[in-house]
Amino acid sequence: MNLLSALLLAGLALALVRTLLTARSALRPEQARAALQDGTAVLVDVREAGEWAGGVARDAALLPLSDLRGPRTRWGPFLQQHRGQQLFLYCHSGARSGLAARMLRREGLAAVNTGGLARWERAGWPVDAPRQD
Repeated sequence: MNLLSALLLAGLALALVRTLLTARSALRPEQARAALQDGTAVLVDVREAGEWAGGVARDAALLPLSDLRGPRTRWGPFLQQHRGQQLFLYCHSGARSGLAARMLRREGLAAVNTGGLARWERAGWPVDAPRQD
């Protein structure tokens, strides 16, 4: 392996590690509770529709990451309606919600990754059957 290949591989590895580390949750559900209850924040499930069958955090908006990255048929109106509020995002593990939070922050929105649904359950947040949003 030549030096250039080694440097390229090291750079890719560093980028992967950085992505994995920054995808971690910045806010625990316990910390988010007050803002959600007083209406200064909204909770968003960024998993895909097929994943909602196992349950969703109560009061979460169901907005798949694929729509955020694509046509924004659901995300567009939601963002207009909730302009000025913090967006607390979760998914299954926290990786996709981390990606979505970074995308939204680049657009100037106050978006925070809160990790996976299991964290919400452990914090005592009710999990319900999915609604038809």
